[in-house]
Amino acid sequence: MKWIITGLSMLLSVAGAQAAGCGGTQGLPDWARAGTYRGTLGTLPVALSLDPKGESRYFYEGRSLDLFLETGRAGNQLVLQESVRRELGGDPVVTGCFTLMPAPGGLKGTWQAPGAARPQEVTLTPLDAGRLPLRLPLSPGLSALRRDDPLAFLKLNRPWVTLTGGRAVREPLSGVTYPRVPGASGALNAALQDRQLRHAADALDCRALLPEAAQKDPQEGYILSAAITLSNARLLSLREDVNYYCGGAHPDNWTQGVILERDTGRAVPLTTLFPKLSAARQKTLYLSGVKTKVEAECLDVLRGDADEFTAHLSAAGVNLTPSDLPHVVSACAETVTLPYAALRGDANLNSPLLKTLYPK
Repeated sequence: MKWIITGLSMLLSVAGAQAAGCGGTQGLPDWARAGTYRGTLGTLPVALSLDPKGESRYFYEGRSLDLFLETGRAGNQLVLQESVRRELGGDPVVTGCFTLMPAPGGLKGTWQAPGAARPQEVTLTPLDAGRLPLRLPLSPGLSALRRDDPLAFLKLNRPWVTLTGGRAVREPLSGVTYPRVPGASGALNAALQDRQLRHAADALDCRALLPEAAQKDPQEGYILSAAITLSNARLLSLREDVNYYCGGAHPDNWTQGVILERDTGRAVPLTTLFPKLSAARQKTLYLSGVKTKVEAECLDVLRGDADEFTAHLSAAGVNLTPSDLPHVVSACAETVTLPYAALRGDANLNSPLLKTLYPK
């Protein structure tokens, strides 16, 4: 699920520490295996994902932001070191230490904050997310989330908020809002739910990577703007714009065009509709259309670097936006609309999907 966040959690790593701040040493107990657990830390419900070879993390279910864990050992005990950054530019500081051992039915042990007088008891049992009831309509993305990322499933598998007469839905934890189509097929609205699931999971991941001082700032994190740009009897198209800052060197942004078959919710590649609209032809048409919209410096950038485009449909035509520009020149990624009339020769006019775009 971590489309754009992959690798950013390294910001929280303490290089070579291997849980040394919690008294652990490098390596893992022989019994340690990857798995997802649910239980209590003191009196608070928590869920924990243990990945001895990768990223371990946990969250308090009342808060729903991940805390990242360094793995190590103390004898035959598993040691998990929790570290966070307090502010931008600050180094991670140790905020808690798990010491766990296998026990009948799961794991048992303690968690202790630095300087605390006594540890708190931790009891964890394996989580079988497949047995949890669904709080959202069943969809392929929800099933995949339950299978592949049980922690994210726990956070997002709850009732969402319907807005504006059913034309949008807000996921309450991340705040991500995404369009819906009242009266549309269940398959189409499932596809829209799945896109929102991805964005909501990424938004929560992004916020968790921010230092504590920035996590509550609505201007930081992951901000999605998604809008329907075309809706007809055969096709639905949307444009997604994401601006995000997850604590790295600088903020970033990207645009994604979405084209869906209205009946089935399946994604429709642009070349299914316009087989002759190859990547090279897209660039040629794009450069022809953009030259009156940007300054000479940006035009030079686009000639050299814009080789991949994302597309969405509108009443006016096919809209192309560069999707591969380096961050330093991303402001040059102007959108160009190619009128349908100019693309008739590129179109698959036998496709029933195009009947609404090229009526006889």
